[in-house]
Amino acid sequence: AVQAVAGGASDFIGKPFDIAAVVALIRRYLDARREAADSTAGPAEPLDLSRSGLVGRSAPMVMVYKLIAFAARSDATTLILGESGTGKELVARAIHDFGARARRPFVSVNCSGLTDTLLEAELFGHAKGAFTGSVGERAGLFEAAEGGTLFLDELASTSAAFQASLLRVLQSGEVRRVGSTQARRTNVRVIGASNAPLRALASEGKFRPDLFYRLSVLSIELPPLRDRTGDVELLTQHFLQRYCEAGQSPPRLTREAIDSLAAYDFPGNVRELENALRRAIALSSNGLMTGDYLPAEIASKGHAGRPDNLEQR
Repeated sequence: AVQAVAGGASDFIGKPFDIAAVVALIRRYLDARREAADSTAGPAEPLDLSRSGLVGRSAPMVMVYKLIAFAARSDATTLILGESGTGKELVARAIHDFGARARRPFVSVNCSGLTDTLLEAELFGHAKGAFTGSVGERAGLFEAAEGGTLFLDELASTSAAFQASLLRVLQSGEVRRVGSTQARRTNVRVIGASNAPLRALASEGKFRPDLFYRLSVLSIELPPLRDRTGDVELLTQHFLQRYCEAGQSPPRLTREAIDSLAAYDFPGNVRELENALRRAIALSSNGLMTGDYLPAEIASKGHAGRPDNLEQR
């Protein structure tokens, strides 16, 4: 999907599809192509999404790949939304890696782990004596990411005061170190992320609406794993291959283990699946992974489908 968009495709269609919708789509883009007939821009170089770490072929993930392709060829601020464990940082890295800033730094910050004072000092830098313990002047992460991308995760956890400071930077393109009066121009693409519904929080006054709209020039919403039909099996094979010992074949799963994984909802999404498989790999020793090696809450899904009395089978 990303290679197609990068190669000049205006859109693409996932299967199964409705014939009437396909005809309407083709007509719409033929009209658009006629209007843009005088354009001389050539197609971009095809992209290899496999190096991003994103895995999945479900319809919701195909839409994510499409949005990554469009975001990568733009320099607009981008907002990534999705439940914890859905891969928001992987998407941010893919946008950076496939964009014009790929050769410049990608800097990631978890905003929930820092107080307002520390977060501002971390991002904007600080002057000597700006606060207790600041014995020297220090550049912030905006300056460290110069020319590249700054990924701000867990934005919903930030205060109104910090949101005002961030909005000012996004609007002016300038950073002022804490305790300093000198502003510095910055050339950084900002990608924000949250596992909370920022639009709803903004409408309730719990997140600055002006910052929300500034961040969500482009918006990507990641689907939870429970809505990605068929991707659990692909992800399972991906993680088994990644974490098996070098030179060894990945463990094989019994039917019971496969059924357990398929039946579980994974509230922790891809991260929970990855951790469950790492645990199972650590416990298995004969190349065969049974349901008993999986965490109890996942293994019970496979056991639930078995009769208690094996003689009945």
